[in-house]
Amino acid sequence: MDKLGSMKMFVRVAEAGGFAKAAARASLSTAAVSRAIMELESSLQTRLFNRTTRQISLTDAGRRYLSHCERILNQVELADAEAMGASAQPAGRLRIHATSSFGQHYLTPLLAQYTAQFEDVSVDLVLSQRTPDLLEEKFDVAIVIAQTLKDSSLVSQRVGFARPVLCASPGYLMRHGTPRTLADLEHHTCLQLSLQDMPAAQWLFEDAESESLRSPKPAPLTVNMPEALAQAVQAGMGLAMLPVPAALQGIREGNLIHVLPDVRAVPHNIYALYASRQYLDAKIKTLVEFLRETVPQRIAEHEQALGAAQARRDRAMACLE
Repeated sequence: MDKLGSMKMFVRVAEAGGFAKAAARASLSTAAVSRAIMELESSLQTRLFNRTTRQISLTDAGRRYLSHCERILNQVELADAEAMGASAQPAGRLRIHATSSFGQHYLTPLLAQYTAQFEDVSVDLVLSQRTPDLLEEKFDVAIVIAQTLKDSSLVSQRVGFARPVLCASPGYLMRHGTPRTLADLEHHTCLQLSLQDMPAAQWLFEDAESESLRSPKPAPLTVNMPEALAQAVQAGMGLAMLPVPAALQGIREGNLIHVLPDVRAVPHNIYALYASRQYLDAKIKTLVEFLRETVPQRIAEHEQALGAAQARRDRAMACLE
């Protein structure tokens, strides 16, 4: 019998006041209980019970050991209860990693709602432009944006998808002309967004004739932050595929123009990655479920705002004509 099991048996015998009674409560033989106590005494090199033909009683060492055992076993029960409760009630610190742009525009506002709903959960959010090692860096969840995921032992749940939009500045279009078809892009300067899980030099469109466009020449600028890329586009350096949140303010202010608005880009998938499905912690489970419900709504709101801003610009241009 292991040490913890021996301690439990010792407490049972002390509480029952005899081997036979303790054996009956544990559905064991009296000999098995007696042997367990003898092995415990042997390992401790201490007699825990005084034995007579009619009764047993604790020795001084046995009474002290009983006090320690009761305290230890109570702590074990509390630890077990807390661990089992983790799969039922969200509580504790939730460590999340996300890309900087997604974290800023989507995740942070949504986490305010999540923590208001689950008040016993506190969040440690880390933003960067890479995919971390969840186990090595002790993250509970990583939010990854990718066309497809690399094979791994991690569990993935798609919580939404977002389409980038092709943008240019008014000044660039005045100098180089406005593309009317996907084929026209071959003659334009295409700036690139470089992310760890996204191919930087390939733009994918839902187009019957040409599913993808690869930049025909090295890009004059490659950057790993969508907001920085949006600034380069506003400065007239070229066209770029931008996430809607990074493009929205520029389109509202007239510093960016949505090019080829009728051509839909292939959406980028948004995944939540975590270590295992088995015995899933309630705070991870509730977060993933929450994101699956709220991320698509948030993305739809941004796309509606983009459409409204573009419509206002089109009406203003029509009035000028």
